[in-house]
Amino acid sequence: MAQAVEEWYRQMPIITRSYLTAAVVTTVGCTLDIISPYHLYLNPKLVVQHYEIWRLVTNFLYFRKMDLDFLFHMFFLARYCKLLEENSFRGRTADFFYMLLFGATVLTGIVLIGGMIPYISETFARILFLSNSLTFMMVYVWSKHNPFIHMSFLGLFTFTAAYLPWVLLGFSILVGSSTWVDLLGMIAGHVYYFLEDVYPRMTGRRPLKTPSFIKALFADDNVVVAQPPNAGIGAGARFGAVGLDPQAQ
Repeated sequence: MAQAVEEWYRQMPIITRSYLTAAVVTTVGCTLDIISPYHLYLNPKLVVQHYEIWRLVTNFLYFRKMDLDFLFHMFFLARYCKLLEENSFRGRTADFFYMLLFGATVLTGIVLIGGMIPYISETFARILFLSNSLTFMMVYVWSKHNPFIHMSFLGLFTFTAAYLPWVLLGFSILVGSSTWVDLLGMIAGHVYYFLEDVYPRMTGRRPLKTPSFIKALFADDNVVVAQPPNAGIGAGARFGAVGLDPQAQ
């Protein structure tokens, strides 16, 4: 069993493995009181006035307490991050890293700007960690890249992957969870999808071209792999434990 887990871990692409490892280590460290969440959460005043720049990164690594929700999100992160890196971004590790960097920047910007708008500033002030939002962004982008995969929820109804984010959002509402983090992830994911996939087809220009200094950090193989129409089938879903599973077309 241990050998199988180790093999599964080693076979993960570099970005997925690094992010998953950092998230687990950070969350476990906070659970064991080795690290204090108070030193990790997003606090604009501490970032600007006390130069605690690390908060811009660490708030994406902590997934709150280790419970069933944590396991869901780790499965979520490992599955969809891996699928994106191995399929949509195969041979383009730098571009995938830039997608995550762009998403994190958009999410941070939304929270900071929202915190300055009257009437809704208190809502944004309560958003201390954006790890769940970044994970949801990956699901949104994956669903846009694989819109025709058939999935089912609790065996009650089927839908295509294009509607997966909305199904998960609806489930969050049903169980009484906060939908703000999911909505933020959807917004960031849509902004990326529009600028990277839709806008270039409309204008011939690509505004999100990965900077050369980021490309220099990764030794990518310029490989183009033909994907079958049902590529990505077998992806798990956010709440697999309650019956959200993909089906073959």
